[in-house]
Amino acid sequence: MLEHRSQIEVRYAETDMMGVVYHGSYLPWLEVARTALLAAEGLPYRELEAQGFFLPVIEVNLRYHKPARYADTVTVHAVIREKPALRLRIDYELFRGDEKLASGHTVHVFIDKAGRPIRPPAAFTRLIDARFV
Repeated sequence: MLEHRSQIEVRYAETDMMGVVYHGSYLPWLEVARTALLAAEGLPYRELEAQGFFLPVIEVNLRYHKPARYADTVTVHAVIREKPALRLRIDYELFRGDEKLASGHTVHVFIDKAGRPIRPPAAFTRLIDARFV
């Protein structure tokens, strides 16, 4: 299993007139957590791209439990629970303190610059093999 926690400070621009976070604002937070998870494991996304590997989102699911509000500190817990094969699924839970605000997942595939599916880079495969014995 691979996991990482990222902190997000809710900006005013992410909220509606009532100070509640707009539902679409959560998706960039997932990206922050996802790229931080990869970087923490020694696979910065910028390096993957420089090597010709891209990880587009092909599926996203998000369930909202309670609203986040302006100036909240939101913790995004990103987890890879299952050994990826062709697809990579990342699960997320978003919290304000101990209070769960949202949960969901994204699914990704590795593609090349032309948009064709490709095998993951060797560094990614080594990391996954080491963590999912």
